Amino acid sequence: MSTSIDVRSSFFIVTGGAGFLGRYVINELRVKGCAESQIIVPRSAQYNLTQLDAVQRLYAIAKVRAEGRPIVVIHLAAKVGGIGANRENPGKFFYDNLIMGVHMIEEGRRAGVAKFVCVGTVCAYPKFTPVPFREDDLWNGYPEETNAPYGIAKKALLVQLQSYRQQYGFNGIYLLPTNLYGPGDNFDPASSHVIPALIKKCVEAVNSGADHIDVWGTGSASRDFLYAPDCARAIVMATERYDGAEPVNIGAHREITIRELATLIAELTGFRGELRWDASKPDGQPRRCLDTTRAKELFGFVATTDFREGLLETIKSYRAEAALPSHR
Repeated sequence: MSTSIDVRSSFFIVTGGAGFLGRYVINELRVKGCAESQIIVPRSAQYNLTQLDAVQRLYAIAKVRAEGRPIVVIHLAAKVGGIGANRENPGKFFYDNLIMGVHMIEEGRRAGVAKFVCVGTVCAYPKFTPVPFREDDLWNGYPEETNAPYGIAKKALLVQLQSYRQQYGFNGIYLLPTNLYGPGDNFDPASSHVIPALIKKCVEAVNSGADHIDVWGTGSASRDFLYAPDCARAIVMATERYDGAEPVNIGAHREITIRELATLIAELTGFRGELRWDASKPDGQPRRCLDTTRAKELFGFVATTDFREGLLETIKSYRAEAALPSHR
């Protein structure tokens, strides 16, 4: 089985391609020479991927549009959110993420796709995984409780891909990105992750003259944040060059506590007020930082974006979208 995918001569289905990470993946494919006519981005209004008939219809249309080109699936579609959203929707996060992936992989096998790239989640790791997280630790415990249904649903797709490779010779790979951030992120307080949530709070506090913001948890938890365009580059590199059964971490290999993060975002947004920590709210997983050795060795990926610069670009993007003035 060939390990090489030629982006310019393949046809791509990118589920979740209209989302935050998806838009960067689409852009990366275009940079690599993939024409717009060679990409289909199923939108949920037309293709509800939790419904088998919608997935079958998607593959049927893709086979016609591919015109004989090999079909490559990059499966990014997911029901996601921060700690609060995970706590409020455990059943939906489990079912939607599991069933979308199961349908896409099974029907992709039946349709004879050339390659299936499944993007998992760092939430699949056990709660107390030693830092840095190594792929071999993935099954050494239960995930952190607040996002376990989501993490387990996504991790089950790894098992599906590995078993399909063994039984059917199905060419599927599984990538494990860490927490992402960047311009175009989700800033909705009901579902956003920690970086966009903090940026929104700090920017709004600056513009309203508020003397404090409330922050969930104790600040002691740590995370490894990856700039979304870097993640997109890693996904396309893996699509082109990696063809193996083992999962691969995608991260920046940089650990920062939430307290340090909040202080840095306050500085970059110009917020000089108090950070009030609400210890009644959960911290989530105690520590997160990925070992990225495998990604470098297998397909040459190394994150390149400076964290401070990435945050500044994200803050700038949020202010532009919200039509808010920049801090002077």
